[in-house]
Amino acid sequence: MTEYKIALVGFGGVNRGLAQLIAERNQAWQKELGLSLKIVGVTDLFLGSIMARDGLDAAELVKLPSARGAFAQMPGGSAEAFNETIIKQAGADIIAEATFTNPVDGEPATTFCRWALEGGKHVVTTNKGPIALHADELKALAKRNGVCFEYEGSVMSGTPVIRMARETLPGAVISGFEGILNGTSNYVLTRMEEGLSFADAVRKAQELGYAEADPTADVEGHDVRLKVVILANELLDAKLTVNDVNCSGITSLSPADIERAHQSGERWKLIGSATRNAAGAVSASVEARLLDNSHPLAGISGATNAVSFNTELLGAVTVSGPGAGRIETAFALLSDIVAIHKSVSNK
Repeated sequence: MTEYKIALVGFGGVNRGLAQLIAERNQAWQKELGLSLKIVGVTDLFLGSIMARDGLDAAELVKLPSARGAFAQMPGGSAEAFNETIIKQAGADIIAEATFTNPVDGEPATTFCRWALEGGKHVVTTNKGPIALHADELKALAKRNGVCFEYEGSVMSGTPVIRMARETLPGAVISGFEGILNGTSNYVLTRMEEGLSFADAVRKAQELGYAEADPTADVEGHDVRLKVVILANELLDAKLTVNDVNCSGITSLSPADIERAHQSGERWKLIGSATRNAAGAVSASVEARLLDNSHPLAGISGATNAVSFNTELLGAVTVSGPGAGRIETAFALLSDIVAIHKSVSNK
């Protein structure tokens, strides 16, 4: 059994969810997975930071109130976020980075990942910014320092779409994909089909925690655009930037549009897609599309995500699962940690 010391960078829903899993399941993981996790540091721009090389009580961390400077309430804690100190000096083997996504330059998350990798620490992250904008640099940095850089949760939360495609579809020749990659927008469209206006559907999504106070990134397609870049670059060997992906959202759709689609046996979906042509060039887009009810993505409702891979040997291969949620996304970090464990064990 191997014990990994882990530092959590960001302590919002995702890393708090990981701490909850550690509190509840660490003993079971020793038997089932051959590993256990010890939290040696936590830092958060809002809550502050705390470090303890001998380990922190995961259950106590989960109970911490979401109040500014809350880590100062704990022995040895501070209201200030000592991000660099926690990453570099907590003695962690693995850094779990789960801060907010910055779609412009990927900061400060990219710097957090860089500090960790330069220090010979493995990194797991759910953050789309560093992957969509700086993946090649960070992967090369990880390779030079002999560590792993994993980011399964950056696309479909706990649904392991990247790893599934890499490990189960080699030889099938993926030529493109279409995906419902944002649970918020899909939930909004589903509620509009039930008769709600766009504004009311967004409000419901906010009440349930699916949408932020400012839902622009979700409903305008910006979130999906980052995920399309990640998938296209990872699975189609593309070299896309965010600006290469044409992007539009669902804000122009009216209840009348939704009803007309229903009468025609169709459904509106926000689709992120990419296709590689015969010459090897990859084109990508994010847009609201009318799908016939026979389409493999047409039946995906609510906050569920799905992606349909177009393959030469198997045709369309569709994977669906949760695309949001605190525990679901925390599971993506766990799956990355398991992948690191297997990699380390096989050396």
